[in-house]
Amino acid sequence: MSAQHEARTADGLLSPRTEARPIHRGLVFTIVGLALLMMSIDGTIVATALHSLRTGLHTSIDWAAWTITAYALGFVIVLPISGKLSQMYGCRRVFVGSTILFTIASLCCGLADSIYVLIALRGLQAAGGAGFTPSATEIIVDYFGNVRDRAISLFGSIFSIGSMIGPIFGGLFVTYWSWRGIFLVNVPLGIAVVALALYYVPRDRSRAGRARAPMDVAGMALLGAGLLAGMLAVSYLAETNARAWSFEFTIPLAIAIVTLWLFFRHINRSASPFIAPRFISGPGFGAVNLVNALYGGVTSGVVALIPLYARNRYDISALSSGTLLIAQGAASILMTLAAVFALRRTGYRGPLYIGAAVIVIGMLLLALYPLAGMPPYAWLAGSAFLVGLGRGVNNPASRNAGLQLAPEHASTLAALRTMCMSIGTIVTISIDTAILANSHDPGRTQAWLYVAIAALYVVAFPLITRVPEHRGSW
Repeated sequence: MSAQHEARTADGLLSPRTEARPIHRGLVFTIVGLALLMMSIDGTIVATALHSLRTGLHTSIDWAAWTITAYALGFVIVLPISGKLSQMYGCRRVFVGSTILFTIASLCCGLADSIYVLIALRGLQAAGGAGFTPSATEIIVDYFGNVRDRAISLFGSIFSIGSMIGPIFGGLFVTYWSWRGIFLVNVPLGIAVVALALYYVPRDRSRAGRARAPMDVAGMALLGAGLLAGMLAVSYLAETNARAWSFEFTIPLAIAIVTLWLFFRHINRSASPFIAPRFISGPGFGAVNLVNALYGGVTSGVVALIPLYARNRYDISALSSGTLLIAQGAASILMTLAAVFALRRTGYRGPLYIGAAVIVIGMLLLALYPLAGMPPYAWLAGSAFLVGLGRGVNNPASRNAGLQLAPEHASTLAALRTMCMSIGTIVTISIDTAILANSHDPGRTQAWLYVAIAALYVVAFPLITRVPEHRGSW
């Protein structure tokens, strides 16, 4: 038997699929999981170091906050591009390349001596992190056989762990070392991931003899410009004294609308579009994308604002309000693990309905005053726990629903899912904080915002009926 065995590719050509060395699925999952954990931690860890960043780099809090904004913007913009690159050039190449870029950018962030340089490097770091989810998803889909649905479902618990421990790690580094530690800690981890990936992750399939579609540069440019303008518009809303009628908001919003319209016009006319239109709004895919944006992204935005709500309405300390997210994260992890193993029997729609309903109940309880005799902290922790339960039930179904329709495009679909969720989160936080900035009673206003979002979820329930149903492995 030869050193490599043959596998038939999607276009019918025979090409080397795997090497003689057996695939250690547990090790491969650990490697990609570690990369995803680094990326998710980096999305939250910086928030706890803003004050230290401000004093260490002698800048204002507004400029320090741009280190978070730049990461979010870079992440959303590069996501669809990384998904396409993964499909064109191979998931292993993109995964390793993304890890190298993320690691080098992290090292440079830790050595930066200017807030402007740090902001630019955070965008570069996000570009590396954006390649993790699409390439990792395709690695799992390609090499995990009939357990790939369960492996992909477990990604949700990794992101929950990262979001939960990020602020804790940030606080420890700032207290006992320096703000530079929140970036430098990624360097040894990144080196380890690259070394392990090069040895244990199977090489990409040979693309010899396969016609490679031309790079749709125009489509990439239009989508990137539209997303950048749109995210700048909504990010402006989160600033103090922001006005929806100001040029800072209306001009980038207008650019975003025109550019995205041109993008959709382009991909519908192009012979080799950057992203096939059916993956965005086609039967099944459109519903899945909206469900991910609403029940995934918007919910993430709501959860991120729970500590602010606890301080505004109940005057709970910053430390105590931050720990409320632990209850939510723990519930999400536990229910994700349970839902993973039930998914083949339940299908997708049942968990989506149940998860959405539980999230609605949790949000409504957040908006209400505690029952007589119950401390506000316990009431909020219980409500956040319910929201986390709902998210955990939703996670496996929402991750698999789109992928099982076109597993050969796993990286592109994973990128679209993450992009939809990120946009939902950014828009939610920006709009909510803009409303709160102009409120005389932010605590009560935020409670009504929770009620409004819960009502939106109920109105959106019929979307779930349009999610493609499936039972069993795929």
